[in-house]
Amino acid sequence: MTGVGAGGAGRSVLTVEDVRVVRDGRAVVDQVGFAARGGEIVGIAGPSGSGKTTLLAVVAGLSRPDTGSVLLDGAPLTPGDHRHVGVILQGYGLVPVLTALENVEVALQHGELGSAEVAAAARASLSRVLLDGLGDRLVDRLSGGQQQRVAVARALVARPRLLVADEPTSELDEATRDHVLGELRGEAARGAIVVVASHDPAVLEQCSRTVRLVAGRAA
Repeated sequence: MTGVGAGGAGRSVLTVEDVRVVRDGRAVVDQVGFAARGGEIVGIAGPSGSGKTTLLAVVAGLSRPDTGSVLLDGAPLTPGDHRHVGVILQGYGLVPVLTALENVEVALQHGELGSAEVAAAARASLSRVLLDGLGDRLVDRLSGGQQQRVAVARALVARPRLLVADEPTSELDEATRDHVLGELRGEAARGAIVVVASHDPAVLEQCSRTVRLVAGRAA
């Protein structure tokens, strides 16, 4: 595969151990585990309904598993604590009454930067995903592909240790997809752990390795 290799000593470590998530009496994720180090891109693959999105939500700390654990550098990820985690949601998760720039700025509001520095960092992140000049536009006036790139810019702006992405290129044309994939590879190259779920073979080819789910279990 053409993916980025494992990071060296001192880089962050993600440990996903025996994660099980039950919904309506059924295990939608069942005893899934893997580990990754900074510098790696881990793909999550599988058919619709296989548990990919549920697993990503647990890996990102957006929800808790019924059993098992997710640790980033030995500490559990908990809902609401996203200081070190960037998340690209399949439904974008943008605030429609805010501009593209303001949606990206949200990811930096709890840091130590001043307002001018936050705005500059947000504009630079939008530029990374080819959205120069659209920062002042309300996101509900943007196309689906543009909204998806705003979500990517928001996840990138804080330089997270862990970047979790659910179908981050599904709305993009081939050229833009390849550009966004380059940005994800860049995050891994600087030492982040990237975990990405996708149906797209072109995305999965960029991964160091792939966890394939079938009916909630690793195949």
